[in-house]
Amino acid sequence: MSPWTSYWLWVAALAAALFLPVSKLVWVLSVRRMERRLGHPLSDQDRQGQLNRARFVAIVVCVAFSALFNYQMLDMSSHG
Repeated sequence: MSPWTSYWLWVAALAAALFLPVSKLVWVLSVRRMERRLGHPLSDQDRQGQLNRARFVAIVVCVAFSALFNYQMLDMSSHG
């Protein structure tokens, strides 16, 4: 297996492992911020909207972090 193939497999594995905790953290922080700003609890529809937003943000953050982390840990700069 080429080094780049194993790199992308590790990126996918780490991103998948981080997705649930990161999306939950982003969602909780987002809901709390909106409730504090509005001064009342959010409706279920608003919470669902924030959950969708948190999942999108989590995908971007997890893939970016995983790619950079694995690039550094696997020393991919020496593989061209």
